[in-house]
Amino acid sequence: MLLDRTTPTRSWRRVAAVVTAAALGVGLLAGCGSDSQGKADDKAPAASAGGAFPVTVEHAFGSTKITKAPERVVSVGYTDDQDILAFGIKPVGMVDQYPNPEGKTPDINTQWPWVKDQWGDARPEVIMKNGDAGPNYEKIAALRPDLIIAVYSEIDRAAYDKLSKIAPTVGRTKAEKEPFSAPWQDNAEHIAKALGKEKEGKAMVAGIQEKLDAAAKAHPEFAKQTAVPLSWYDNSVAPFTTTDVRGRLLTGIGYQGDTEIDKIAGGKFYTKLSPERMDLVDVDRIFVINDKADQEALKKSKLFSNLKAFKEGRVSYLLDSEGPAVGAAISQGTLLSMPYAVDELVKAAAAK
Repeated sequence: MLLDRTTPTRSWRRVAAVVTAAALGVGLLAGCGSDSQGKADDKAPAASAGGAFPVTVEHAFGSTKITKAPERVVSVGYTDDQDILAFGIKPVGMVDQYPNPEGKTPDINTQWPWVKDQWGDARPEVIMKNGDAGPNYEKIAALRPDLIIAVYSEIDRAAYDKLSKIAPTVGRTKAEKEPFSAPWQDNAEHIAKALGKEKEGKAMVAGIQEKLDAAAKAHPEFAKQTAVPLSWYDNSVAPFTTTDVRGRLLTGIGYQGDTEIDKIAGGKFYTKLSPERMDLVDVDRIFVINDKADQEALKKSKLFSNLKAFKEGRVSYLLDSEGPAVGAAISQGTLLSMPYAVDELVKAAAAK
């Protein structure tokens, strides 16, 4: 599962590996920004959907003025490419959030059910893989971007300054205290504004919120239950906080969140539980986000199998990157993945 962007120790990918902000400040200029890459990229420029410009976007590192509709956008955030794509703009560069199987094409990150049609035949350059120490600045420069989006990202000031020398760069929201803690709605509207699509972004967010509200209304029983999303990671149970997109999605459809996990996580988006604190996930409903092998390993864990929720069948297992990839949709929490994630999550929740 992808803890890596997603994790503070080396997220397991988004949940898959964790990249430290300090490491992102180190320039990785040993990339392969060759002329051949530039030429290949010229054949498939990103589509621009117009928008209202000029626009100035306030963010964690200051403000960025974008004077005209961008045509070559690079996504440095783990899921920013999907919010960009939602507005008809195909990024020329993106983060490989879920490791692509060796030798497999096209990249799995362009083939999720909720993005495949939007990407079409476009094949963006991978400018960072989940778990890398930072983005490949040389590759990014070779793509000749006119806008860089680094919202769902843990880049620090040093990395931001390097990116800004390549092209206007928009960092995470100004109000976000810890990387990955901003509401998905804020991230989506933040990116929409940078693309000159603020009005459209607000409308799309409102549409998804209506879907969440409808799910909560259709299932009033959810409001009486506490639920927690978690993954089996590094031989430990790793629950996500209520401020993580996974936790926000559960509360979004009506569940109560487990705030005790927030206290232990100390501002991070997840935590690994020691055996004596396994009781924290023994709540009314547990949603496990892992692929099959890890799901089976979790079921064999005595600490987990002894939980009352497990014994009473109140655990839902959601495949992460395999099959319908419901876990990936939930973990990404974007304008494109959310409708799919809500539908599939409600099905899983109502199944028992």
